[in-house]
Amino acid sequence: MRAQREFRDRRDVEVEVLDALVDRAEEGMTVFEVRAAVDTDIDDIEAALAALKQDGLISVEDGSDQVVILVADRVVPDPDAEHHEEQGYLDALRERFGL
Repeated sequence: MRAQREFRDRRDVEVEVLDALVDRAEEGMTVFEVRAAVDTDIDDIEAALAALKQDGLISVEDGSDQVVILVADRVVPDPDAEHHEEQGYLDALRERFGL
């Protein structure tokens, strides 16, 4: 799943980090998991995480045995809304082509 459209106007690495975190919105990800999901240098990932945290798009929870990064709820798209949006496009195409 991808982050909501309004959060996609950021540096590429930041968008990749958000997308990876959205896929694991419930359980979050460790820094190592983010690094495995985002194919870029660790320094770029660190800068992206810092920017996203500063903007309130992610939070960091210190669990009992590991640190977990969580994406803010407002970044995660509503699957029902996405489905309705797709239906709107299909309906528009059907109407345009007379189907």
